[in-house]
Amino acid sequence: MTQADRWLLPDGIEEILPPQAQRVEYLRRHLIDVLNNWGYDFVMPPALEYLESLLTGAGKNLDLRTFKVTDQLSGRLMGLSADATPQVARIDAHSLAPEGVSRLSYCRTVFHTKAQSLLASRTPTQIGAELYGAENVEADIEVISLMLTALSAAKIQAVHLDVGHVGVFNALVAAADINEQQQTELFNLLKLKCRGDIELWAQKNIQSETVIKALHTFVRLQGNVSDLNEGLESLSTLVPAAAAAIADVQKVAEQINKRFPDTPINIDLTELRGYHYHSGLVFAAYVPGFGDAIAKGGRYDDAGAAFGRKRAATGFSADLKVLTRFGEFSIGQKQTWLAPNDPDPALWLEIEKLRASGQRVITDLNGQASQKVDGFLKQINGQWQLVKA
Repeated sequence: MTQADRWLLPDGIEEILPPQAQRVEYLRRHLIDVLNNWGYDFVMPPALEYLESLLTGAGKNLDLRTFKVTDQLSGRLMGLSADATPQVARIDAHSLAPEGVSRLSYCRTVFHTKAQSLLASRTPTQIGAELYGAENVEADIEVISLMLTALSAAKIQAVHLDVGHVGVFNALVAAADINEQQQTELFNLLKLKCRGDIELWAQKNIQSETVIKALHTFVRLQGNVSDLNEGLESLSTLVPAAAAAIADVQKVAEQINKRFPDTPINIDLTELRGYHYHSGLVFAAYVPGFGDAIAKGGRYDDAGAAFGRKRAATGFSADLKVLTRFGEFSIGQKQTWLAPNDPDPALWLEIEKLRASGQRVITDLNGQASQKVDGFLKQINGQWQLVKA
């Protein structure tokens, strides 16, 4: 590496400089307060853990995203956390082990070997909330409501919500009586959202005409819930095992619409993001002009099982830096004063008084202050006074 290259950062790794860093920190504090106001207790999972603990119960994708290092003390493999959610599940299941419902929140940097998309960072600042111990759909409604409240608190405009449910796909697969390879083929086709290819695949792989009709209905269930009610009812009749999941989707859409009437809600039962991880409702928030979700979540009832305590769980997370990018909030600017480099104790007392009141005071160490200031501390008639610039 040449001397000129030493300042370069790896691809996908960024530093945050003033004034953007101040905006990120302001929003972090503000959103943690919002989560706390909803009863979510703040936890701080470690950034580094033994690998077997970090990846217990996690899928292959998380394993591939995790940086591995060797612990010089024990010789064991350790990993830099790529997702705080499994760690918070461990805290709930093992470290805290509360009875009944628990609510936890977190905010800290996670590390990805590869960015999850072209728009994503390899070091997102993950902020989120998890609710444990409640199996009913009201828990999902609370978490979605909290997510939308947090986005509103970040002053993010034109948010729209997508809602799906992996249980519908699971019920459809069970009714189709297809093997694991066929299930993977169907899953991959649904990700491409090509109806023609899906319908052709169904004719070749599914024997039941009822299930074929259900699949045709399933792939068309994308849009506003009021426009999909007939299709949802039809799918419930064709695949009775999916009826409960469909009813949950409808209830979520109804309740969220009442609470957030200005937030458009889109139903997409073919959206299977996190299918191998989630166990029920999945949801994501989007804004115009950005191809990724700015916040997302869902139900993952099996996460705690790997730690010896299976608990119902639902939650959401977001990259704080992305929220800062789209948040139209402003930070009140403090007044900044320039003080001379003078050993006078009276000057020191005046500086301390100003700082304690929330104002910025910079000492001019070399007579060449580089920052813009609102004024100066000057000694006038033996008294240190503020003079506007």
